[in-house]
Amino acid sequence: MSKVINLKRGLNIRLKGVAEKVLENAGSSARYALKPADFPGLVPKLTIKVDQEVKAGEPLFFDKYNPEILFTSPVSGKVVAVNRGERRKILEVIVEADGKGDSATFKKADPQSLSVAGIKEQLLSSGMWPFIKQRPYGVFAKPADTPGNIFISCFDTAPLAPDYDFILKNEIASFQTGINALAKLTNGKIYLGLPAGGTSIFANIKNVETVQFAGPHPAGNVGIQIHHISSLNKGDLAWTIKPQEVVFIGRLFETGKVDFSKTIVLSGSEVKSPRYLKTILGAGIPSLVNGKTKQKTNERIISGNVLTGTKVTADNYLGFFHDQITVIPEGDEYEFMGWADPGLGKFSASKTYISKLFPKKEYVINANMHGSERAFVLSGQYEKYLPMDILPVYLLKSILANDIDKMEQLGIYEVIEEDFALCEYVCTSKIEVQKILRQGINTMIKELG
Repeated sequence: MSKVINLKRGLNIRLKGVAEKVLENAGSSARYALKPADFPGLVPKLTIKVDQEVKAGEPLFFDKYNPEILFTSPVSGKVVAVNRGERRKILEVIVEADGKGDSATFKKADPQSLSVAGIKEQLLSSGMWPFIKQRPYGVFAKPADTPGNIFISCFDTAPLAPDYDFILKNEIASFQTGINALAKLTNGKIYLGLPAGGTSIFANIKNVETVQFAGPHPAGNVGIQIHHISSLNKGDLAWTIKPQEVVFIGRLFETGKVDFSKTIVLSGSEVKSPRYLKTILGAGIPSLVNGKTKQKTNERIISGNVLTGTKVTADNYLGFFHDQITVIPEGDEYEFMGWADPGLGKFSASKTYISKLFPKKEYVINANMHGSERAFVLSGQYEKYLPMDILPVYLLKSILANDIDKMEQLGIYEVIEEDFALCEYVCTSKIEVQKILRQGINTMIKELG
């Protein structure tokens, strides 16, 4: 029986719009895109030109400082646009699908029979490598490194998050093949984080060690799991990857072709019938949400979850690492005497509102911040929601002071934005906690590498 770790601190945000366990085909998207902004630290260099024909798995761009790391097209078709921002920064590379489903050809093999170098070459050339992130810093892993351990969280506790047991119930063989490939890349272990209680389709996976976690969000965050299984100190290195991305790797070795088809969850209070959708990596948002939302209010479409996702327009594209789209009210209407509202219909992380008396009720929550940024004071508030043995406010203040030694001492090697997202949600000072944390991480990368 696997070890069970009970976490007391955290918070489950009970949003309306939980998806039914119903799977539909989202239909084909006319266009697909890769967005370099999805990859912290990436400096993209194009390998293609507009109007060039590409197959799925052929490179669109690479990292300037790690040219062996390729970012490949999710579909076959024609490159129709390279959208740029300030200083000609590449924002999107857009491919118009031709519907043929052609893929570049790679080696079909049992990964257990391949060398480490052979597996790395396959992952790099096919565009699978960017799915592997390293801790510290949450950037893509470097192929020359060997991690101490690899961690995979097989459940997600974020608001309205997908159920990976449901998504991957028919993909468990490909998941095992992906695990077999990843196992060759570390001298340590692959740890699977599972929810405590009940059964999971991942419980019988081989070449792994399972650890169960009980408790509220962020128990499903892989960074929280790393902290409680094998915390990171200076010089330590761990890799992480998400369950669906392990399946991508498994399919690659099983078929010799890339298959970036995935299942996402479309959820939120403004969705007519929240459910699971079959789509392809980088699909256009219109193919996923058009005709599926209530459109009674000004809506906010989020690629990802409400805590860490990215606000997108209706003509944008699904984020590279995102397995969900959430639609909530924007909350840009004026609330008359909101301060005097007893809050029967409002969710509260504290005991401010009467709604605290109804612990199972679900709520419609909008994106209104209800105030502007205030003084950043020491209140002990963050510590109630972060199940890690670090001092989050002191860490953030050391970042603002640009004190590298203090950042190291206070645990910056252990965290990325998603681990502090709940702190940002409950913050009475409205501090942009995740933005500050990434600022500190960028400082560490620049100064220490």
